[in-house]
Amino acid sequence: MIVTGIEPVTKTKYKVEIDGQLAFMLYKGELSHYHIRIQEEIEEDTYRQILSEVLEKRAKLRAMHLLTKMDRTEKELCEKLKNDGHPACVVEAAVAYVKSYGYIDDRQYARKYIESQKEKKGFRRIAMELSHKGIARELIAEAAEEAALPEAREQIRELVRKKKKEERLSEKEKLRLYGFLARRGFSSSDIWDVLSEEQE
Repeated sequence: MIVTGIEPVTKTKYKVEIDGQLAFMLYKGELSHYHIRIQEEIEEDTYRQILSEVLEKRAKLRAMHLLTKMDRTEKELCEKLKNDGHPACVVEAAVAYVKSYGYIDDRQYARKYIESQKEKKGFRRIAMELSHKGIARELIAEAAEEAALPEAREQIRELVRKKKKEERLSEKEKLRLYGFLARRGFSSSDIWDVLSEEQE
């Protein structure tokens, strides 16, 4: 394995390329400690030592720090660690570490998220958002069953009461409210039925 590039990211942190591919990021002192120089070979043992003794430890600490700030899904944590420049094998080890202590739990995350959003959004919107966060469909379905979701039309009625500007809805007001409710993830049929009720 040949070191083909060393590029500064900050005054003390550097990207290291091996055989033309980004391998990892190290601090200036670590480059010196492991004798990493451009166009020189890096031994397999040294490479593995950097992964296990330096980067894995760093990624675990970073993962713990990220999770103390806010809850994240497994996918979100993986993406954040990868964006920090950690190699895939190191990310995997760090995620497995925090998972083993129960610091990330997609099932629990889905439950909490639905509970916090169910009064403001339709379930379709909530499910889509959770899916984007990497939560499996079966976990979303399980969490929804436990959440006692409000009845969609009653929820729409409540939101319309809070948001409408006119006592009797004009066409313009109906369209405005329709857009608002559709963005919240409610079905067209439920929205129009409630808006028709309100107009009458």
